[in-house]
Amino acid sequence: MSQPPATTDQQPGQRRVLMLTHTGRDEARAVAREIAGALVAHGIVVRMIDREAGDLAITDGVETTDVEADASADCELTLVIGGDGTILRAAEITHESGTPVLGVNLGHVGFLAEAEHDDVASVIDAVVGRRYTVEDRMSIDVRVLRDGEVVTSTFALNEASVEKAARERMIEVVVEVDGRPLSRWGCDGVVCATPTGSTAYNFSAGGPVVWPGVEALLMVPISAHALFARPLVVAPTSVLAVEVLARTGSAGVLWCDGRRAVDLPPGARIEVRRGERPVRLARLHQAPFTDRLVAKFGLPVEGWRGASERRRRGEPT
Repeated sequence: MSQPPATTDQQPGQRRVLMLTHTGRDEARAVAREIAGALVAHGIVVRMIDREAGDLAITDGVETTDVEADASADCELTLVIGGDGTILRAAEITHESGTPVLGVNLGHVGFLAEAEHDDVASVIDAVVGRRYTVEDRMSIDVRVLRDGEVVTSTFALNEASVEKAARERMIEVVVEVDGRPLSRWGCDGVVCATPTGSTAYNFSAGGPVVWPGVEALLMVPISAHALFARPLVVAPTSVLAVEVLARTGSAGVLWCDGRRAVDLPPGARIEVRRGERPVRLARLHQAPFTDRLVAKFGLPVEGWRGASERRRRGEPT
């Protein structure tokens, strides 16, 4: 049975923030201590998972819980100190409550993060002053069926990927869109992604980058041995399906956001549709998505002479 968080003395209207930290990184631990101390000093209670609070040796002004599933209940924000993997964990924890997630990147690319490690002061100021906006990101609901019976239901923010279980052989699948068969592929797998996930596994598999304001579902084969194996972009109302062919004897595994795995025996069917609940991301800046792509991927734009650059330099446009 779930245990409620061990709390400090609660007061009506008490502000609370859930903090999730990748405690395996020295820098993340230092940043988490700094932010937690500052928020507590401003009268905001910081909630943490038991083991993370122990790793950080933080006690003053902090309440702890050993139940991740309910950790974000009655919190106004979930603050993540880590990389995209930690943010995906936060999306999982906050999926039911709808608590917004604000990421401070201490990882590598950190595409889902809103701030970098040198933005700590501005993050503290924004949280204390509630100076942030919330953006709803489309998720996907995923079902696994065997013999017509649903055996697993889950969700993903980035993608659901059907992959081969054995390294030495391909997985044989038939893919469908809206209940109609599209093609049969012998492949390493199939990625079904959201626009948010278009810059993750989908991107690595050769799929398109889709701006987050676009409502769509993506399907991308991985190393398909087929003449027609192109990335697909379909309507957000569509239902994508991948069936693992029973007669080939090939088995697979379903991964959702690279975090949750389900074994897929021959004959399993995976259905992907738009999620009922979006994932809510807190934003500190209203920068265009193009700028985020350039910054996160280090795209070469030096020497660009576009209109906005000429205006910045005071040159005629």
